[in-house]
Amino acid sequence: MNPQAVSGYICLLCLSLGSTEQGNLQQLLFQPGILYQYHYSLDVQLDYVSKLSLQGSWLKAEALVQVHRLWRHQAGEELLQVQIQNLKAQHAPEHKRSKDDAGDPSVEIALSQETQAELQQPVFISWNSGKVKAFYGDEAESPLILNLKRGLISLLQVQPHSGTAVEEDVSGSCQVTYAVSNDSATKTKDLLSCMKPKFGFASVNKIFGVQWQPTSKSLYLVKDNLIQSVLAEESHVVSLGLKSTTGVKINSRQHLELVSSSMPSPAEVPGQSLEDALAGTQGKHQPLGMACLHYRRVCTHCPSLRTYLKSFDSQKVKMDIAKASTTWQFQRFIQMLHRAKKRDILQLLRKAPEEMVSFFIEAAVVAQSAASMAALSDFLDFSKTPKSLLETFLHAAAFSPRPSEELLSLVLYKLQGKQLAPEIWETGIVVIGSLIGKLCRQKLCGSQEVERGMETILQGLGGAEEEPEVVIYLVSLRNALLPETIPTLLHYAEEGPAAVAAAAVAALQRFPTRHISGEVKRAMRRIFHEKRKSYEKTCRLAAAEILLDNEPLPMDVINILLATKELETEMATLLQLKVRNSLRAEHHPARKIAKDVMSDPQINNYNYFSKAGVSSAFSGPLTATQDLLSTFGLELLFTESGFLRKSLSDFSLLSHGHRLRVAQVTIEAQGMESMLGENTLEGEEEPELMAGMSATFFDVQLRPVVFFQGYTDLMAKVLLSSGEPTSVVRGNLLLMDHHQVIPLHSGLQVVVKLQGGLGLDISATMDVSIWEQELKNSINTRGSLAIDFQTELDAPFFQATMRSQTELETSIYFDTVLQFSASPVLMCLQLREDQVPYREIFTVSKSSGSQSSTVRKGRQGTMAGQEFALHGANSKACNLLLTADEE
Repeated sequence: MNPQAVSGYICLLCLSLGSTEQGNLQQLLFQPGILYQYHYSLDVQLDYVSKLSLQGSWLKAEALVQVHRLWRHQAGEELLQVQIQNLKAQHAPEHKRSKDDAGDPSVEIALSQETQAELQQPVFISWNSGKVKAFYGDEAESPLILNLKRGLISLLQVQPHSGTAVEEDVSGSCQVTYAVSNDSATKTKDLLSCMKPKFGFASVNKIFGVQWQPTSKSLYLVKDNLIQSVLAEESHVVSLGLKSTTGVKINSRQHLELVSSSMPSPAEVPGQSLEDALAGTQGKHQPLGMACLHYRRVCTHCPSLRTYLKSFDSQKVKMDIAKASTTWQFQRFIQMLHRAKKRDILQLLRKAPEEMVSFFIEAAVVAQSAASMAALSDFLDFSKTPKSLLETFLHAAAFSPRPSEELLSLVLYKLQGKQLAPEIWETGIVVIGSLIGKLCRQKLCGSQEVERGMETILQGLGGAEEEPEVVIYLVSLRNALLPETIPTLLHYAEEGPAAVAAAAVAALQRFPTRHISGEVKRAMRRIFHEKRKSYEKTCRLAAAEILLDNEPLPMDVINILLATKELETEMATLLQLKVRNSLRAEHHPARKIAKDVMSDPQINNYNYFSKAGVSSAFSGPLTATQDLLSTFGLELLFTESGFLRKSLSDFSLLSHGHRLRVAQVTIEAQGMESMLGENTLEGEEEPELMAGMSATFFDVQLRPVVFFQGYTDLMAKVLLSSGEPTSVVRGNLLLMDHHQVIPLHSGLQVVVKLQGGLGLDISATMDVSIWEQELKNSINTRGSLAIDFQTELDAPFFQATMRSQTELETSIYFDTVLQFSASPVLMCLQLREDQVPYREIFTVSKSSGSQSSTVRKGRQGTMAGQEFALHGANSKACNLLLTADEE
């Protein structure tokens, strides 16, 4: 570091710490006829958050800055000319980090004559005692050079008194706080408050985003009505939300110090106004904004789809969805299709081998360019295209990390006025709800396409006559999750038939606590306590859960527990377990209230808690890190005859205040008692024999699936079952999609890019043995995750890129054995994970002029496989069942 800069910094720091006298700064002004010369230096350093032997990148520059006054109004407004002279820059050499980097030489950056000429072009500011009122320059200059000048000009922005204000500088329009004494001022800028032209985007699911922690502080020293020194420092830590050790640290420092105020300057220019004075200067000077202009790099080495198509016929296509290599290829195709033309995308879709078409459709949906949307519109004929490809398109749309209005428009257009297969229509309606919800979270709720989508759902719901059709529309509203639909959901929850009421209450469960109003709670009380009519037990349980999970009132907890005395054994057992589980969960909203209620012996006694059914509820952590908690939850509700009525398994992620349901699978069966000739309870209708499943992946519920309906259908499917695995979900998703522009106070630009792709292959097998009265079910999940975290630094004479690439592959098995010959029914659950291979690659690239370099470092390993312990009752059941199998 420059010794002069170090001494200046120490001096300024001492002055800042030692100055206790509060007051206002002297009136700031530049005297006419004097050429003020400042020494200016900037230093920017990028490094990885994790400790690596690979060094990041840094850039240093220093120059002479000349300031003189051209004109002054009697009210105090001044026109200043600011000019950069003799700028020299250095960057870090290409090497790996050593124990002592202090002696490492820097590499001089050779500036082109064109760059030097543009840097020396003066700019002009309207300035009034520390406030920059306007900025003038030549808009034809390179945006990176203009941004560098904006960063310099921003150092002259200072408030003469303490307090909080909104200032506009290179960072945008930001809230700043000043602490001022007679001869110094400290400015703290809240970078999270800055308003600037919007560039970039982020995933709707915040759990897949980044954590950004910025700080900015500037120290001003004033003497004899003149700025003597400015020291501005800022830092940014940008890291992956799910793993904070994957990320980048950015430190930026500017130092401006007066070195001479004795040289004469050109004479002031005449003029009645600032515009007159400006017109008297040489060159073209347009008013420019103070906020940093976004600069987009031109990718000269990116592969093009046109080039790929030339060799496409000769390429052998072989890919495994669950392999990391396929997931990386998926991300490359997204970038390729984003830049491609419609005719090339259409040619790709039409020429692709059958097994590759789904892959390309998924990539085209995620690319979301106008060309990819137009190509998909031409390629997909909903009356002719195979159902599997239509479902691929619709699912890709539903899981899009940041869907566009054009994507919703395309889905609406393809569903409108066409005779569709029932499963395609159902999937399409459900997907519309998912797209609407994600668009509203992007603050696009008022768009014409969203209004059309809501009109489609609500009009369809109002005109639906068949119960399954109503359920589909309610699932769509559940995906949309709009507060204005709550009255509609309440109506169907209270007035609808069993399946409709259950779907409506399930939709209400998804809403956050702030939307569970008194009106909603009153309706849930009426449903649980059956004040107006009888409700199916799963619906009542869901209503009770809403009351317990959303700022519960003590009376609600008491009344629910008191009601268990009159409930059937299995339903009472499940409810009591839910309350007991809330006592063990640290952050459960009912924990404190439930603890107080359970301390009352009139409630917590044998009279209420003596019912011992086989139903169970369990929730607990699977893995935990400083950033992430993954949990597994299981609920099993049995009938009084010992048959499974409902099972719900939930895998969720919690990170930095956000929750994501990665997978939630609900299996329901009813009418099983009729197979044994048992009668239903008095007052209840005999339910039809049926079983079905509803699944939610990444907070998107898919259309419900019916396994069988009626005894004949059951026997046919049992007898015809092949025992072969059935594909449940198979495809590629883009989970993380983040692009953030960070303008540094120096005027340099940092761009953070994040892409995270997931390849997923879920299959299930079910084996039903009537003779052994046993059911075995296995769900096998194979997946690969590929994350690309990239940081770019752009200066007029230097570029650096730091990249962190992470990949892993995993296989998870969830096995269920159910033996219904025993009484009570025995059920064993096993959750295990194979060993997980992973690899990380770190890359640092730098370029200046015709010189460029790249350094890479990697590491890899394998995490051991494991079998997850669930709850104690499950372990006992597994011991009984598995021991019996071995014998």
